[in-house]
Amino acid sequence: METKTQIQTQGFCIVQNVFGQAAVEQLLHRIEMATRTDAESALSSRGTIFAARNLIDSIPDLLELIKRPALATLLSETIGENYGLVRVLYFDKPSDRSWNLPFHKDLTIAVQDNSLPTNHFSKPTHKAGVDHVEASEAILQNMLTLRIHLDEVTESNGPLEVIPGSHLSGKQYDPSPNESVKILVQAGDVLAMRPMISHASGHTDPDGKWRRRILHLEFCGTESLPDGYQWMHFLKRRAT
Repeated sequence: METKTQIQTQGFCIVQNVFGQAAVEQLLHRIEMATRTDAESALSSRGTIFAARNLIDSIPDLLELIKRPALATLLSETIGENYGLVRVLYFDKPSDRSWNLPFHKDLTIAVQDNSLPTNHFSKPTHKAGVDHVEASEAILQNMLTLRIHLDEVTESNGPLEVIPGSHLSGKQYDPSPNESVKILVQAGDVLAMRPMISHASGHTDPDGKWRRRILHLEFCGTESLPDGYQWMHFLKRRAT
């Protein structure tokens, strides 16, 4: 099944061997430097950084670092040629600082001002100095997330689980964990997924020395938002 069709029907696909070892190491180095210099965006436990927000601000040339024809084609075919990068997160799961998430859907976007009156957005929040809101289904349907895996993901380091086709039910949660698929990949592989696909993850094996570092990038196919709202960031695609 081609990737575009798989994303439409299943809500996700895996693109293998997108980044080589040197590119993965370069991304890890840039993330490490960014989280050192931007303490507000980094989340840590006992000195270990396990997540970071707002990396668009901290790594301004990120689009150049991740530029790959396979990703550009996938984004263009899925959400259109006028897509932009709207949010970047980082996750880690070291064995001694692991965490888990129950099944959920990604419904939140980062905006410049969430206090404007609106009929399209809800549940305003403020995270790491940035306003967020829950977006409408129409916006979320025009988004695609790329998760760049910076480590091998096995059964032992808390792999993501997705429920194929659950994005088709919109924001409604589909509690069918028995039908879930574990995302087991190599470093340099990329998972493309719709925000409204139901997904979860478990703990990393505490007896191992595993990590599960992921660069999580959210894209949208349109820069315009209703009710005068504006994306916190909308970095337009560049020629490949």
